[in-house]
Parts: sequence; C-alpha cells; structure tokens
Amino acid sequence: MSDVLMPPMFTAEDFRRRALNQTGASLAEAVHDHGDHLLNPGIVRHVEGMVLKNAAVLVPVVDDEDGAKIILTQRTTGLRKHSGQIAFPGGAIDPEDGGPETAALREAEEEIGLDRRFVEPVGRLPDYFAASGFRITPVLAVVQRGFNLTLNPTEVEHAFEVPLSFLMDPANHSQGSREWQGAIRHFYVMPYRDWHIWGITAGILRTLYERLYR
Repeated sequence: MSDVLMPPMFTAEDFRRRALNQTGASLAEAVHDHGDHLLNPGIVRHVEGMVLKNAAVLVPVVDDEDGAKIILTQRTTGLRKHSGQIAFPGGAIDPEDGGPETAALREAEEEIGLDRRFVEPVGRLPDYFAASGFRITPVLAVVQRGFNLTLNPTEVEHAFEVPLSFLMDPANHSQGSREWQGAIRHFYVMPYRDWHIWGITAGILRTLYERLYR
C-alpha cells in the first residue's frame, strides 16, 4: 500500500462526484464558455457553420490509491490526420453506437484494448468543435485497475498515464498560437515529461479543469 496521501480532490471518487454533479450552465449552453473555445471565438463560429461529423472521446480517469491518473495516447506517425499527437481514445460515432458513451467505449477497446468492464461512464463535458470538421463529445469515466492494454499499432504508438493533480493544476497550463487558414489560432499546452500535450486534447483538459475543478 502506498504511503503517499493524495488530497481528496484528486481521487477518482471525488472526480466521479464532481462529474455527476456539475454546476453552472448546461452542457449545451456552456459550449462556448470553456477551454480554447474562449480563446478562438471566430474560429469556433466558423466551425459551427460547417457540416460536422459527430465524434466522441473517452476521458479515462484511473482509480489509484496514490491519486487518480488520466490515460492518454500518442497517435502513430503514419496516420493521415493528427499523426504523432497526444490524444484521448476516441473517434467517429457510428450509427449503430447509439450515442457518445458507446462510441467512446468501443473506440477505447479498438485503439488500446481497454475492456469496458473496467470502465464506468460518469458524465460528459460540453462538445468540442474541432477545425477538422468534428463535433467531439468528451465522455468522462472512472477506470478500475485490473485492465491490460493492447495497442492497435495502426492507430496508437504509445499509451501513458498522467496524474490528474498535474493536469488540473493551472500552473501547468500555458498558451501557444499558430496561423490557421489565415487567422491566428490560440491553444493550450501542457507539457508532461517527454509528452507534448496541446491542441484538442489540452483544450478538453482545460475545459475539465474549468468545469470541475476551478
């Protein structure tokens, strides 16, 4: 048993409670109020006017005695889109999925072999509008230990865990910018060890912080 005591706010049980009892605006009303949507209102309005594909990602929070951790992946470098980037398990919502939760669980099984028997969905975050033409629903989940990951090498090169306490500390959230289609796009950056977490993933993590922990 670990001798390290984690503050209660960074346990999986507290995360579950916060996810189930979110306060403030409804998810639909809060779409523009969090993360890098606040930094790029013009780009978000542009994306909203596009014909969007629905997608879902799993935000898997692992229940550990020494503090909860979030599973992230690094996409393989040979992919056509977002190659080599840090991401949550996830992808397009298929018609047979019936909703974001089923899609996120299915994609996590397909990408990293995370058996859904260990996964408990506990809520959602506001949708994320991606410039690539996707409306992404982040599905929040608590994951119990006992799982074994098997990576799909065509999609995922690495899977790793980052302490929730690190990701929910605003001192670890910096900002960057680059030009996108003639406009300057602003985004969050959360470097952790050798991993460069930015873009959509960092935007969703920032929303998680603002929605549940600020």
